[in-house]
Amino acid sequence: VQLQASGGGLAQSGGSLRLSCAATGSIVSINDMAWYRQPPGKQRDLVASITSGGSTNYAESVKGRFTISRDNAKNTMSLQMNSLKPEDTAVYYCNAGVRRPSYAGFQSYWGQGTLVTVSS
Repeated sequence: VQLQASGGGLAQSGGSLRLSCAATGSIVSINDMAWYRQPPGKQRDLVASITSGGSTNYAESVKGRFTISRDNAKNTMSLQMNSLKPEDTAVYYCNAGVRRPSYAGFQSYWGQGTLVTVSS
């Protein structure tokens, strides 16, 4: 199983970017999916999460600006980021709980990270 994140880049303050994450490989099902971010020199923190049923959760700092979504049929997830601020600058990682064939339970997988830089 691999998670491939894409869509990072450079944006101006107030601008928008859209991140995508695709899970590939031998997948039976995916439960929770999430985006995390790690600013330079800081710890990795949760940005937003979404259950297989579509329930969402956001960090206070991004509420009203970011929107997480997923396509269960395609095993993909997106993060629409609007009204970007310089403090949103970070490496963004996608995460998913994946159930593989012949395995009981769900295992956590991480994407490789994509850099988002917001200039003031």
